[in-house]
Amino acid sequence: MKIGVYLDSYTPEDGGAHTFQGGLVDALSQLHGTSQHQFTLFVSEKARGLENVVGGMPIVQLRRPNAYQKIVAFIARNWPNFRKAIKWRDVAERQMRKAGIEFVWFMSARPKELDLPYLAIVWDLQHRLQPWFPEVSEFGQWEIRERGYQRFLGRASGIVAGTQAGKDEILRFYGVPEDRVLILPHPTPDFALQAEEAHSDVAARFGLNNPFLLYPAQFWAHKNHSGILKALSLLKDRQASELDVVFVGADFGNRAYIEKIARELKLEERVHFLGFVERDDLIALYRHAIALVYYSAAGPENLPPLEAMALGCPVIVGNVAGAEEQFGEAAILVDPYQPSELAAAIDRLLNDDALRTKLVKRGKKRAANWTSKDFVRGVFDFFDEFNFIRDLWA
Repeated sequence: MKIGVYLDSYTPEDGGAHTFQGGLVDALSQLHGTSQHQFTLFVSEKARGLENVVGGMPIVQLRRPNAYQKIVAFIARNWPNFRKAIKWRDVAERQMRKAGIEFVWFMSARPKELDLPYLAIVWDLQHRLQPWFPEVSEFGQWEIRERGYQRFLGRASGIVAGTQAGKDEILRFYGVPEDRVLILPHPTPDFALQAEEAHSDVAARFGLNNPFLLYPAQFWAHKNHSGILKALSLLKDRQASELDVVFVGADFGNRAYIEKIARELKLEERVHFLGFVERDDLIALYRHAIALVYYSAAGPENLPPLEAMALGCPVIVGNVAGAEEQFGEAAILVDPYQPSELAAAIDRLLNDDALRTKLVKRGKKRAANWTSKDFVRGVFDFFDEFNFIRDLWA
């Protein structure tokens, strides 16, 4: 088959989405020659950083629809009879069909409406599971997500979930046939598996004079930075009184609230807001941290714990649906709504060298177990199976 790979316009500041998609593109650039299928990358005008990782695969720049095309698209998507009457197709799909594309692989989770068969991926369905978070509910966000997924997943030829928990959520909320959902775990990012020696001066450059916990996460409410601060407050009168926490990530509206919580808990001197940092600095922070505390209230899959494991940093993670399946015994799992559990876990890690050693060993093994290349090979297997079905009508 001739497969179009649809890439979203993520930047490094987008965090895990950029890392995930970039890792798959890099793996595909190395492996596409081993597949019986032909691949073409389709990128938006905003897509960047692909010039050196495409491995000879053709790249097509997608055209942006003009105002008239946007109006027609709106009508066509909402009135199927009109769509049928004028035989309307999305601007991007017309480009794909002109290039001979027979199947589309969405590497990102943002829905797009096509008539071509396609492979979708779902990272989370938090708007269904925890609709009270403003980032998945306010200003029409809930309706945007729900309408997009209803159409996108219902028509997908295949849907990738990272865990059985994620698959169960897709089946529960969108009623697609079970055999249409395949499980491919989130791969450990290659940069973490292949990292060279970290900067030895990272602590001094960022003014980190005390041992610190690390939390690389964008400032969304569901990331639960406040829970870490509450746990740190519980520990401040114990031997962990010199323990700091480092927050890394872009602000998506919740940082001011977290700064306010830090002041109320009298933790201003213990909390470091570094914003977005370059990858080399992130690697160094992982290697110097006492532990990664990934205390998100959302799942079912997350990438930073895998990065930390690959870099020898012990992991404490919120026990959301899918966490145990993803990390097993390679991490300490705690209730994301009980800061006292997090405080106890941090205390254990500080006082139990054997536990720390065990977590590092298990973590490295877990991180090396599934890579971007493994993920891409799993997608190749799906394409081989679907190609048989396609031959029935092609």
